[in-house]
Amino acid sequence: MPVLVVGSIALDHIKTPTAEHHQLLGGSASYAAVAASFFGPVNLVGVVGDDFPPQHKQLFADRKIDLTGLEVAAGQTFCWSGEYEMNMNNRKTLSVALNVFEKFQPKLPESYRETPYVLLGNIAPSLQRSVCKQVRKPKFVVADTMDLWISMARADLLELLKEIDMLILNDSEAKQLVEEDNLIRAGRKIATLGPRYVAVKKGEHGCLLFGRDGEFFSTGAFPLEHIHDPTGAGDCFAGGFIGHLARTDDISFANLKEAVIQGTLVASFCCEEFSLRRLEKLSAGEINERRTTFGSYIV
Repeated sequence: MPVLVVGSIALDHIKTPTAEHHQLLGGSASYAAVAASFFGPVNLVGVVGDDFPPQHKQLFADRKIDLTGLEVAAGQTFCWSGEYEMNMNNRKTLSVALNVFEKFQPKLPESYRETPYVLLGNIAPSLQRSVCKQVRKPKFVVADTMDLWISMARADLLELLKEIDMLILNDSEAKQLVEEDNLIRAGRKIATLGPRYVAVKKGEHGCLLFGRDGEFFSTGAFPLEHIHDPTGAGDCFAGGFIGHLARTDDISFANLKEAVIQGTLVASFCCEEFSLRRLEKLSAGEINERRTTFGSYIV
């Protein structure tokens, strides 16, 4: 089954304590689409400027990601610059230039409107809702969000929660959304706001999955000795998650748990090199090998 991914496509400038790189492929849709492509066909909706490097577009093509929904607008591509501290957990944004992304209005090609599995990347809730209105009878819709939208677009976000099957956010955002200090209570409370499921990302500590009917699952992250760039790991988690659901066409809670693990594994590969460079070389066999190894950790 195909996956529809909608979100930002960016050019990143990333600095860590050991390296610095410019003009990297970034954005929520880029990471999520490439991650999902290891599991099946992907339809991508986003916007780039006429300065978008051809090698980045070629990466999408190499992963057989359908680019019918990719808009190329006159102007510059969305740019983000950030710097990581020594622990690779704390990050500060140095600059943001929305450029052509500022006026982005997702328009789904007719061929995309019946895509059964939908991932709404981390963009404004109003744009995510506009995509929901364009998709016909999707089987499972996942939305990612962040603290900015919780603060600035709360009303839209709460409406979105009634229209989706699952929300993905990190631990601090979960607490912020429902003003709850305890993460377990926060996850369960969010599940009462509309989505059938809630996935709470905890970075290097894994993920919690909550169901509206009391279901619960917890997994750790895959242990890594060296982390070069965690940018996009959360988006890779979301892409791997929805990709596994689409490949199996199974939305039972048991399979959602496996989807969380698959997303976790793809995210771990993302952290091993800057941008999507590790995923460019990644094979399905490597994901399967890491799944076997991970199984020995969690049994």
